[in-house]
Amino acid sequence: MLRFEPVWADSLGAKSFCTLVETPDARILIDPGVAIMHPTFPASYEDKVRWVEEGYGRVVAAAARADVVVITHYHYDHFTDFDERLYRGKLILAKSPNEYINDSQRARAMRFYERLFSTAGVELREVLEEPVERDYPNPLEELRHALSLDYGDYWGRKRELLEKGLKWFGGRVSKWNSYERIPELERGSLRLLFADGRELEVGGTRLRFTKPMFHGVEFSRVGWVVGLVVEHGGEKLLYSSDLNGPIIEDYADWIIGERPRVLLLDGPATYTLGYMLNRLNLRRAVENLKRIVLEAAPELVLLDHHLPREPRFRERLREVYEVAEREGVRVVTVAEYLGREPACLAAGR
Repeated sequence: MLRFEPVWADSLGAKSFCTLVETPDARILIDPGVAIMHPTFPASYEDKVRWVEEGYGRVVAAAARADVVVITHYHYDHFTDFDERLYRGKLILAKSPNEYINDSQRARAMRFYERLFSTAGVELREVLEEPVERDYPNPLEELRHALSLDYGDYWGRKRELLEKGLKWFGGRVSKWNSYERIPELERGSLRLLFADGRELEVGGTRLRFTKPMFHGVEFSRVGWVVGLVVEHGGEKLLYSSDLNGPIIEDYADWIIGERPRVLLLDGPATYTLGYMLNRLNLRRAVENLKRIVLEAAPELVLLDHHLPREPRFRERLREVYEVAEREGVRVVTVAEYLGREPACLAAGR
């Protein structure tokens, strides 16, 4: 039997998508991080701090029950640097810090692994491996659905952005090829494996990680993430990490192809509309979400992370909720799943 327990999420008042998944073989804590809400979130600073503290307490308590910890990328709402209580004695399955990563996350990963390795009596600087020169394919070659769309009057601008993105990607490749490589490690009670594209079994439970995916739009400067599918006894749970919708159609195709019973899906960051999120990409996310509801037909969708950071999120995704209601698919935030009102709505009352 596959069970899951939301630990904390944005709809509870602090940035997070931490989840505990339990099977007879493993207890898997996904993304043990909590971060404070942005300044425009409709709540007092005191409430925001209180929610971070409450959420982090829940993460620590969940970690005490887990034997596997997953880190899908190195943003502070997805991992914690550093609390040994979260990682001691666990099998750690983490996004590779050596490639498909931007500068800020690489720096965070270096600090994190220095501290993590020290718990096993290992100096990171002494075990760093030589850089590896390799070619990286054009990531657009794996996004054929997204590139097949007609963007109308926006296509010229879209093409320009993709060309700039590809040039930026080439610069990232040069950096990855220059990095000293952080190794996987098994020493004493520390077991660290990099998750990108990996499949492994813990008893009768299978964990399948995606290859790195863009954190949002194509060539997002925010970086890359890995998604996760947990399978046991014919049941399937899918955790999206940070796909922002998903905005990219090929990522929606992946979710549809998996047909999970339970889908933990981050939504578009509507609180950044007009700033980081434009209306075309919001439209893409809405259409992809509708397709997921219709074609994947999950039993439950926890649509939360990024989305309930502003009070109008339901209005922005009205079509999605209408399709879900018509199809009998339960689409709710974590707060609503737990019988509570999302913090962004309750705080304004």
